Amino acid sequence: MDKKPTTRKGPDFCSLRYGLALIMHFSNFTLITQRVSLSIAIIAMVNSTQHDGPSNVSTEGPLTDILHNRSRSFKEFNTKTSVYQWSPETQGIIFSSISYGIILTLIPSGYLAGIFGAKQILGAGLLISSLLTLFTPLAADLGVILVIVIRTVQGMAQGMAWTGQFTIWAKWAPPLERSKLTSIAGSGAAFGSFIILCVGGLISQALGWPFIFYIFGSIGCVCCLLWFTVIYDDPLHHPCISVREKEYIISSLTQQSSSPRRSVPIKAMVRCLPLWAIFVGFFSHFWLCTIIITYLPTYISTVLHVNIRDSGVLSSLPFIAASSCTILGGQLADFFLSRNLLSLIAVRKLFSFLGLLLPSLCAVALPFVTSSYMATIILLILIPGTSNLCDSGFIINTLDVAPRYASFLMGISRGFGLIAGIISSTTTGFLISQEKIGQSGNVLNLNN
Repeated sequence: MDKKPTTRKGPDFCSLRYGLALIMHFSNFTLITQRVSLSIAIIAMVNSTQHDGPSNVSTEGPLTDILHNRSRSFKEFNTKTSVYQWSPETQGIIFSSISYGIILTLIPSGYLAGIFGAKQILGAGLLISSLLTLFTPLAADLGVILVIVIRTVQGMAQGMAWTGQFTIWAKWAPPLERSKLTSIAGSGAAFGSFIILCVGGLISQALGWPFIFYIFGSIGCVCCLLWFTVIYDDPLHHPCISVREKEYIISSLTQQSSSPRRSVPIKAMVRCLPLWAIFVGFFSHFWLCTIIITYLPTYISTVLHVNIRDSGVLSSLPFIAASSCTILGGQLADFFLSRNLLSLIAVRKLFSFLGLLLPSLCAVALPFVTSSYMATIILLILIPGTSNLCDSGFIINTLDVAPRYASFLMGISRGFGLIAGIISSTTTGFLISQEKIGQSGNVLNLNN
């Protein structure tokens, strides 16, 4: 892993492999928006106070009065009636069900993607997740049990989609471009979080909460069409790739092991210290990311005393920073490699170190700057931004350590991350319940 890759150049941004990275970016965008959609929509789905008369529409009059008032749209009225009596405990089960579903398929799907190819495994997961997203509003009307079942199955489908990607990059990404390509693809998740937080509430208010699911489920179906049309497991079999690009990719991967064996060397993996370093990195990274994603809106509204509308916009800003830093980090990492400024292992260690240390320092500093609105916002933006430097560190390190088993190892790594997320969110919720909500800023120190 410490060997410096060849510096031979090939076609760059107009090449097919960068087109594949953009489609994966779109796929990750779709997956994260479908995962977060319920978190946005549930505010309206369980808002029992809206019958008491929200600020913009009064529903205190009789039914005939509502129907005869032409200043209100039928969609607004129809959405107002779709309120479910789900307790906070029930909502917690609904939210966590997708994580349990992801855990169930992370490792099996990574193994199967290495055998049968990632195109079918990932494409099927994306299609199933999109169809279930479209079906969610109807499932909510049929009962909460069905919603939990759908979210669990959707999690299983998304587990298939997340882990299969590295099998494709093991055959498509030249060593000098791995950070660039994977960062372009991976930044779709952060960009999707930014978009859903920005427009989710607006869609719910303007069209009704079911349209959050309809819109992003439909986007997923369009993405599936692109996926099955453009994506191929191997550049050798892609009908549209140029001869020059094909030769460049194949020649750059000549030293990479291409053993056809299907058995997984479990014992060797257990004894491999670099793999355990990757697993620990995922655990630490997901611990902090889960706290930020889950409690950032609460932190902004309670500590900074920001209203709901502005809170949604402010909550989305860290994710556009994360998306930008993911891409910039990938460009910088491959710059160091292509210019022979650092060895491969030095680059991975550097970005892993920065991606874990910098956001932790920002989180530690938060309780000391709460008196300054601007300083708090800057730190909240920097935490996920600097954290995503890990995407050019240990997150893609399995492609360097064991490219043949990259998806399988990614499944295990994400499993460690999800366990960290479950523990950190549970611990944070417990600590918040023991304190006043205004002191919730201290829970961000849990990442240390």
